[in-house]
Amino acid sequence: MAKENNFQVVIIGGSYAGLSAAMALGRSLRSVLVIDSGLPCNRQTPHSHNFLTQDGQKPGAIAAKAKEEVLKYSTVQFLNGLAVGCEKNEGGFQITTQKGEAFQTKKLIFATGIHDIMPNICGFAECWGISVVHCPYCHGFELKNQKTGILANGPRAVHLASLVNNLTNDITIFTMGKADFSAEDLSKFSKHNIKIVETNIAEIEHENGQLNHLVLDDGSRLNYTALYAAVPFTQHSDLPHALGCELTEQGYISIDNFQSTTVKGIYACGDNSGMMRAVANAVYSGNFAGAMVNKELTDQQF
Repeated sequence: MAKENNFQVVIIGGSYAGLSAAMALGRSLRSVLVIDSGLPCNRQTPHSHNFLTQDGQKPGAIAAKAKEEVLKYSTVQFLNGLAVGCEKNEGGFQITTQKGEAFQTKKLIFATGIHDIMPNICGFAECWGISVVHCPYCHGFELKNQKTGILANGPRAVHLASLVNNLTNDITIFTMGKADFSAEDLSKFSKHNIKIVETNIAEIEHENGQLNHLVLDDGSRLNYTALYAAVPFTQHSDLPHALGCELTEQGYISIDNFQSTTVKGIYACGDNSGMMRAVANAVYSGNFAGAMVNKELTDQQF
């Protein structure tokens, strides 16, 4: 429970981006409250990669260490809770939680992440982040030289295939319906022996999230051990939109070069506002957002 209800900055979301923002602000002696529901999007992923000094570490361990380090700064507080309401007022913003707690703040940072929409494939959700993954940079090295599927169509499939092609020479694209590729795309696939299957995947057979077989609608049972998937998403929190923050065509919170949203006094960082979905980027964008919020507070006070 928070010791007070008035802060210079409230950060909604306490994973990598939110904690990184809190550290930058705490080191500048800003009074900060971090509100976090404890449901990070990578909670099922066994190991985090492509992040210096933490390569191969468990995501939860990184987050726990980050929280411990941030809370050493006495002006930062952490609240386990879910922010469900927010209103703009003369002093800035008032945030309310699911338990009815209310907090006033001058500045607001959303580090709320995104929510993946799982396809209607039995076993998909259980494998997500383990053997069914979204990013070759985060998972590709560990899945190298394996028989690999790509669940995507159109430009997104082409993009993933181009990256995965450097990691394995056995790739099949599953389009879940009629393929949507240009003649140039098909020529590239042929050059690299990349196959295309239009039949729908009905089920993923797995053992504790480790893919064994893909079962198709026609009853075919194919042996694959890795699957990249481009899945749609929504914002994890609807509060930014409710406050008037604009979204991009892709569904991300629209920000400028200083992590500021289209609503003055509100900033965003991490997966909710950027396509580069990785721990390293979340830490960077959170740190930068914290610095920019501190600058705005400084400019108003000095």
